Amino acid sequence: MIQATIFRNQNGQYVGFDCIGHAGYAAAGEDIVCAGVSALVFNTVNAIDRFTEEVFTAETKEETGEISVRFRSPVSHDAQLLIDALLLGLQGIQQQYKTTYITLNFKEV
Repeated sequence: MIQATIFRNQNGQYVGFDCIGHAGYAAAGEDIVCAGVSALVFNTVNAIDRFTEEVFTAETKEETGEISVRFRSPVSHDAQLLIDALLLGLQGIQQQYKTTYITLNFKEV
């Protein structure tokens, strides 16, 4: 199962996100849930890097399917919009394929 966790501060501003696991929807290389989530997450990270001036760290662990993104400060309007778009996509996948394969969590930090 893929677990995506979105971190927000006490004001509701995004400060990071994690995504870990494999969906298990199908065999490796054929898992459309994993492929969809991966495409959304990596596109979001790349878009934030290219189109905003956010300072952040991104660490990946291929063997566990983990990516961890942390922003130095709460994100700007543009980065917030990109993360909102990520969430829209992840929620769409979750609705289509149920929580058996992906869960979304929100944590205040």
